[in-house]
Amino acid sequence: MEFKQKKYISYDAALDRMQKYCAYQDRCHKEVRSKLFEIGMYGDDLENIIVKLIEEKFLDEQRFATAYAGGKFRLKKWGRIRIQRELKMRQISAYCLKKAMDEITDEDYMETLDALLEKKNRVLRENNIWKRRKKLADYVISKGYESYLVWEAVKRLLK
Repeated sequence: MEFKQKKYISYDAALDRMQKYCAYQDRCHKEVRSKLFEIGMYGDDLENIIVKLIEEKFLDEQRFATAYAGGKFRLKKWGRIRIQRELKMRQISAYCLKKAMDEITDEDYMETLDALLEKKNRVLRENNIWKRRKKLADYVISKGYESYLVWEAVKRLLK
């Protein structure tokens, strides 16, 4: 088995590459750190690049968390639980996580939940009301919505 020797990349080249990487879309610190490891940057150089990216506003944890939460909620219709879990996996701070969650208004959240339930209800073929409720609830709970909100919404939908 042959090992490939990684080419040495200069500090300036790595910084330039990371600036482009962060400019393409918002990134979290964990993504940038792993990308730097991938290209062969370690130690003080790695830390200096991250500091430089933060100073130059290429890297902003709060901006990333807000954009991520808003995007996943609007586009993929994820619930708060799923979004929080994904942000924690990316090692986003509790402060930034809270700020990101504040961007999702309760009205929008409930409207999205109701719309998801109505859409799923139209395609379900289950005739038994209890099984239908269970399938609806399971679907939106798996998308990360809080179970107490889901069951209230299911009961409103299927009286």
